[in-house]
Amino acid sequence: MIETYDLHCHSIASDGSLTPTELVQRAKAMGVTSLALTDHDTINGQQEAQTAARSNAITLIPGIELSTTWENKCFHIVGLNIDPEHSNLNQGIQKLQTLRTERAKKIANKLEKKSISGSYEAVIKAAKGGMITRAHFSSYLLAQNYVSTQQEAFDKYLGKGKPAFVSTVWADLHDAIDWINQAGGVAVVAHPLRYKMTASWMRRFLSFFKEAGGQGIEVVTGRSNPDEIRRAMLYATQYDLAASVGSDFHTPDNKWVELGRLAPLPKNMTPIWELF
Repeated sequence: MIETYDLHCHSIASDGSLTPTELVQRAKAMGVTSLALTDHDTINGQQEAQTAARSNAITLIPGIELSTTWENKCFHIVGLNIDPEHSNLNQGIQKLQTLRTERAKKIANKLEKKSISGSYEAVIKAAKGGMITRAHFSSYLLAQNYVSTQQEAFDKYLGKGKPAFVSTVWADLHDAIDWINQAGGVAVVAHPLRYKMTASWMRRFLSFFKEAGGQGIEVVTGRSNPDEIRRAMLYATQYDLAASVGSDFHTPDNKWVELGRLAPLPKNMTPIWELF
């Protein structure tokens, strides 16, 4: 059997639209054999996903996507093959949960100043005890007809420099990598070309990431074109990082990104799963 990996996706435990069970079932239908559920700053969906994976004869790799800050810039670090019960990791997650709740309150207050009320109560309800993300606010703005698309919600209200944007200092990058490593996992730079950094900044960041104990980088994502794959592959080679693959799937409504629909990993790369 051909192994098909998708090591980056989201459920309703963070900002996805499918339950962990529905996500696993869809991955199975799309031919994925090994799936990592990597919700933002939470492991709440892991137990349900593991149960669904056993029922669907698919391998679930426990994961998470941590929000981190380095040099006043935000980076997402995926932790793969983690122990979801590890105490240090869970203490770190709790700190991020507090930050997200505080940010949500500040966003809601800013929306109030724009005569948009009720958003905080709505996103708390929508999150169902999971992590609150800006996607919850964009969904609310769309449902209340303040915008016509979720992207417009970011362009008009939630994006950087917009009226309801809240700058947040997330977990220290070094600390987040430590949490992942202590939990037996592998730290991976998520979607490295999305950060829009200059080459010199990227070199500084990847040098720090490697020295701090990071071991991988996403070479193939759900939106990667051939040139982006080539550039990410060069970063992996230059910094001796294992190569990961992940769709970053959130919802079936996005026809451009699908579970398991990924370009092949370039040859001569060390696959991240060899480190598990």
